[in-house]
Amino acid sequence: MKTGIVNFIRPGNLLKTLAALGLAAWLVGCAQAVEPLRTNSQRTQPSITLWQAIDVLAQQIPFSRSDVENVLSTHLVEKDTSRSPIQNTAFQFYTGGPIKLSDDVVISNVDLRIRNRATHPGFLVLNLDGSCITLDMVRAHYSNLKVTDRPRGRSLDEVTSHTTALQWGELSFSFKERNPNCLSSLAFDPKSVETDNVAK
Repeated sequence: MKTGIVNFIRPGNLLKTLAALGLAAWLVGCAQAVEPLRTNSQRTQPSITLWQAIDVLAQQIPFSRSDVENVLSTHLVEKDTSRSPIQNTAFQFYTGGPIKLSDDVVISNVDLRIRNRATHPGFLVLNLDGSCITLDMVRAHYSNLKVTDRPRGRSLDEVTSHTTALQWGELSFSFKERNPNCLSSLAFDPKSVETDNVAK
């Protein structure tokens, strides 16, 4: 018994024990520091509905990271979502979510893409979950819709897209084949500044 105690308190063993305890304390501290960041990236916005979010986001065109973050009360991180094996240097990619809205619609992912060119207004996609938004509900807000994409029978993730032309550009509502009655995503495709100048 005495031999075991002596071995435990030898300087070499004592240093190893202290080092292990220090590492454990550091890991606990890191976990506590990361938790607030995780919480902040998933903040909810209880005072705005999906339709209100669409209206306010459209007013932010041309899009910027900070403006979208402010409207949705979320934090966007820079991440290449193009799925290309070659680094995409033409665009800046930002993603974030989930964000729960006041009508129980959940924005599961925000995908903001801004071309590295001053005249580009940005492209924004909101992937949706939570409360089901039907096509009739979309038509109640946007009656002038035309079908711009249809499934080709290759995947349940293919969509039927309904698009409306607005003063600032096109707004598209997509319904996946796996759940064709509920809105799966919506996309803002603004007109470029150059197009506006040509029109004038």
